Amino acid sequence: MTTDTPRPEVLRYTAFSSAPDGGNPAGVVLDATGLDDEAMLAVAAGLGYSETAFLTAPPEGLGGREERAYTIRYFSPRAEVPFCGHATVATAVALAERTGPGKLVFETPAGTVPVEVVREGGMLRATLTSVEPHVEEIAGADLAEALAALGWPAADLDPVFPPRIAFAGARHLVLGAATRARLADLAYDFARLEALMRRLDLTTVQLVWRESATVFHVRDPFPVGGVVEDPATGAAAAAFGAYARELGLVPEDAVLTLRQGEDMGRPGELTVTLRAGDPRVRVGGEGARIG
Repeated sequence: MTTDTPRPEVLRYTAFSSAPDGGNPAGVVLDATGLDDEAMLAVAAGLGYSETAFLTAPPEGLGGREERAYTIRYFSPRAEVPFCGHATVATAVALAERTGPGKLVFETPAGTVPVEVVREGGMLRATLTSVEPHVEEIAGADLAEALAALGWPAADLDPVFPPRIAFAGARHLVLGAATRARLADLAYDFARLEALMRRLDLTTVQLVWRESATVFHVRDPFPVGGVVEDPATGAAAAAFGAYARELGLVPEDAVLTLRQGEDMGRPGELTVTLRAGDPRVRVGGEGARIG
């Protein structure tokens, strides 16, 4: 960003909470025209949130009315990421405050992501539809390294949740915690986990504890983004929905509640909707402006 380039307006929104001090904060730049990669990274690093979203004009032919379709990119303080759920929700809420609720279409580096915003009880709620997901095995040696970096003995894993790498726009390693206490105690080797995640092209590690048939508590270490933990992770929630359905842990038609951020003092709630016959995963939540 040269000295001649106007500094962009950076909005601050939280996603997956109706309270500014809950959920996951994101930066939102509604007009990133003229910003190159270096400038966008500098804005994200200066803000310090886990991700900042940057909007530009949509590619030709993208579905939806032109004023409701956008190209969107996401930068953590360290690098660009292919998809970010909470920044998508935050951006959709920011747009809806200006142009009203309705349907939006975002062209992301991971593919096309439709979003619908509705107003419920005075709050705006955005629901994104993921790209088509997939789930894959993780090598035994890589799993052992992940557990070593986390400081988790293998006995702390819940055998009901086989470790897998799940994708719904970004790759996440899903690990099930045997107890809520295990999930609450997060103190890991930042550099060691980051090195493994970079080698496996992982965005976060999704740590999960099941409270009931449809309610899950989750945490997401995010060292590759330069932060210890992500407070509410929409991309990981979408990946988890695909994982849970593929492994038969939930029905093909299901609505799941993911609670995240409680152990960080930023509680948030993510709604994951699965529909029989549609491989995509829907992730929704409220959003609010910060400040």
